Amino acid sequence: MKSLFTSCSVGGFLWISSFMPAMAQVSVAPTAPADTTHKFENPVGVPSVVKAPWYKGKLVRASIVPAVMIGYGVYTFNGGGFYTNQQANRDIHKLFPTYRTRLDDFLIFAPYLELGAVALAGVESRDDRLNTGLVILKSELIMLTSVFAIKNLSRETRPDGSDNLSFPSGHTAQAFLAASIVHTEFRDKSQWYGIGAYALATSVAALRMINTKHWQSDVVAGAGIGILSAHLGYLTHRNRWGRKPRLPQGISFTPTWQSGYGFRTGGARSGAPGLQFTWQPK
Repeated sequence: MKSLFTSCSVGGFLWISSFMPAMAQVSVAPTAPADTTHKFENPVGVPSVVKAPWYKGKLVRASIVPAVMIGYGVYTFNGGGFYTNQQANRDIHKLFPTYRTRLDDFLIFAPYLELGAVALAGVESRDDRLNTGLVILKSELIMLTSVFAIKNLSRETRPDGSDNLSFPSGHTAQAFLAASIVHTEFRDKSQWYGIGAYALATSVAALRMINTKHWQSDVVAGAGIGILSAHLGYLTHRNRWGRKPRLPQGISFTPTWQSGYGFRTGGARSGAPGLQFTWQPK
């Protein structure tokens, strides 16, 4: 029995030993380093950036709400629509038969006062003051040009019969433009800044109808024009958010302490600080 056990043990040892050379020869091949020299190449020719369809562009997204508001104003213009201007005017003056105020003449700039107050309180706006001012200036020009052009084309008589410059409401357009600026500048900090500004703008629209200065179509379209003007002001602003303006190749503006080639402004003389304009054509 002992000899049988010894024979089995020796046989098993010899069987395992026969695989040892093969196992010893198995080795893990070293991993080749990743080739990063061609990682940005596009051999297939597929565009690296997929262009979004036109209906998802910034201009379309920024125009949806204003377009709906302007469209409703045009739809109800001159007595049209399922709820006409005359019906709205009648219902408003049932609630406010004798109330008249000039508060709407001052509230149109209230959102801008909110913008300044929040900035002075230390809340950081989306853009620096220079670029915010430029956007406001551009938006105001777009809004004023649009409003006065449409007023002179539509020639709608006001509810009180004072003149025929009713459509659209310039007061409402001004208030909603300013509210849209406030919303854009501080929406990343808190939505309540924009809510407060739009509440002020809505109050202006309501007061214009209560004061019998505008129809419902006038204020709804005016609000859409104001919002759209602000959006266009931002979308067309090239020197965005503190970035340096992009100049054509070969043109530069540089501060200088000594005379050099080019044009200099500020009346600077040799040895005095000034601004040097340089152009190097190809």
